[in-house]
Amino acid sequence: QVQLVESGGGSVQAGGSLRLSCTASGYTYSSFSMGWFRQVPGKEREGVAFISPDGDSTYYADSVKGRFTISQDNAKSTVYLQMNSLQRDDTAMYYCAAGPWVALIAGIDLIYWGQGTQVTVSS
Repeated sequence: QVQLVESGGGSVQAGGSLRLSCTASGYTYSSFSMGWFRQVPGKEREGVAFISPDGDSTYYADSVKGRFTISQDNAKSTVYLQMNSLQRDDTAMYYCAAGPWVALIAGIDLIYWGQGTQVTVSS
């Protein structure tokens, strides 16, 4: 059974930091690129950060460049999202996903999704 389990969300004041984790199981972790998406009710899902299986390629949305860092530990089948200088606009449900790089970029046809973890940033 494939699972992507996110953790690390919570409530934080603006300017603070959080680190999200997503641990994969049930498939070969290095088979797919990993990504973080976020969604606010009533708005489109946004791709936040992606990383290739070997870590050589990363992608960041303009809105998080310089503040968020994606990384992974292949031995632990875990991808991380370090979020610094959090802003109220970062408030969303954050999901991790696995799939081909082109699917992450397109935001469609992802293979696996996690259940999400809520991040709330207050001023």
